[in-house]
Amino acid sequence: MPKHCACPEGWKLENQNRQHEHTARPASHVAHEALDRRLALIMQPKHRALLGEGLSGIERETLRVEGSGALALTPHPHALGSALTNEEITTDYSESLLEFITPPQRDAADVIARLDEIHQFAYRKLGAELLWSDSMPPALPPEAVIPIAEYGTSHIGKLKHVYRRGLALRYGKPMQCIAGIHYNFSLAEPLWALLREHEGATQSARDYQSTRYVALIRNFRRYSWLLMYLFGASPVLHAEFLRGREHGLDAFDDGTLGLPYATSLRMSDLGYQNSAQSEVSPCYDCLPSYIDALTQAVSQPHPAYEALGTQRDGEWIQLSTNLLQIENEFYATIRPKRVAYSGERPVQALARRGVQYVEVRCIDIDPFQPVGIDVDTARFIDAFLLFCALEDSPSCSAAENRENRDNFAHVVKEGRKPGRVLHRGGEAITLADWAEVLLDRIDRAAAAFDAQRGGAHYAHTMSLQRAKVRDVSLTPSARVMAALEPLRGTKGGAFQAFALAQSQRHAQTLREMPLDASVVEHFEALARKSLDAQAELERTQAGDFDAFVADYLAGTLGAATA
Repeated sequence: MPKHCACPEGWKLENQNRQHEHTARPASHVAHEALDRRLALIMQPKHRALLGEGLSGIERETLRVEGSGALALTPHPHALGSALTNEEITTDYSESLLEFITPPQRDAADVIARLDEIHQFAYRKLGAELLWSDSMPPALPPEAVIPIAEYGTSHIGKLKHVYRRGLALRYGKPMQCIAGIHYNFSLAEPLWALLREHEGATQSARDYQSTRYVALIRNFRRYSWLLMYLFGASPVLHAEFLRGREHGLDAFDDGTLGLPYATSLRMSDLGYQNSAQSEVSPCYDCLPSYIDALTQAVSQPHPAYEALGTQRDGEWIQLSTNLLQIENEFYATIRPKRVAYSGERPVQALARRGVQYVEVRCIDIDPFQPVGIDVDTARFIDAFLLFCALEDSPSCSAAENRENRDNFAHVVKEGRKPGRVLHRGGEAITLADWAEVLLDRIDRAAAAFDAQRGGAHYAHTMSLQRAKVRDVSLTPSARVMAALEPLRGTKGGAFQAFALAQSQRHAQTLREMPLDASVVEHFEALARKSLDAQAELERTQAGDFDAFVADYLAGTLGAATA
């Protein structure tokens, strides 16, 4: 078993019941039965509307670059508002790394429509700058030149900046310039209540919902290799990105490195990785054990970080010398989430009020789409996550956890290799065969969405994904490789040339799209309001920053509003 898997008795009983189900009958039979039983309940006419009350949203990261493809070193545009307080347009690690956040919506089409609007508005304020079209960054300037995001002089703004300084210290700035799509997903609370009542669960409504979201996460970890095959779009990267690191990649040309069958180098050990984080091993048997693991990681000193200290020459360089500065530093492909109050730490919010939604973090930016993702991808993720939520999800043994990690790692580096073999329950199975089995089961969830909403949109996206399994050339990663071929040997490298051309193409598309005046006014009002909010925070700031950091790390700042 992974470390930190001690579950309280009420949570443990839920897991034991599911484990007993699996040992009593064949796992595939139980899984199909659980999925079909739950879908049949939800699809009853009196309950069907509940499926349409779930929410989804997207956070899209994208680097600002100059027209030449060089990283933009200008400050965050004032016309986009405050990166600290604007709810829809902010920055991630770097001052150059924009993050666009859609409000939660009940329909994937509305999510993509809002993401379109944010991009169109941003382009009206960016001048000659472009939004980089790829997850992997362009040729970067020397590390010292890459700007860390600034959030003003308030204590919370300075805390966000210092946290990012710590990330630079621990992982290096280039890694923090990688961009991706984060997909947020929730089912309506009344739907969870319906399932709880139907299944006779003895947990509280809050704990049952948290249990089921953690079960969703276990299934996601089992099957997320499929997302990497279908949507991975980073089979290559700029040669300068690795800057002397050992990598084992092939040279496509002088400026481009990659692997011939890779799907997502972003999600490989060459993308987000740090040896210290291998010591963090959250257990996904129940929410309390997950919280305990992250709580330990943010309080466990790490010798290499202790040697650096938290301040240098009177300046903060990291928030703490522990294994993690804060919980969000732990990189995972999916996270359980709860909206936190101001000053409240993520695990405090989860512990006090349970899981509210999940955040999927492994989706690459699609360089062929103007906003990095299209509605068919969003719909498939919806169906995939509904399948993960309703499919039976027994606890994972240590062996299965290793198997899940290995399958994921094989797909991101060799997912398009002919005859690629994965392992399921210790037995070999080809990627294509297993993908077909999973798509048959995900079809049930997709059909439920179509039945609830009317139409055949989800059936259409399922047909698109099946086509990719049967014809690997249709996958985004294969399409990228095909697009690079005529650019091989281009000055600066084929990757740089391809991503820049896509960025220019998308910029033209988005700038030419009409944007209603009321939408422009909405975003301009958001920008003004955010600037005023930051100014008010700074005007009313009291106390000492060192004490503020200590209170935040101790978890006492959010107590008054919790």
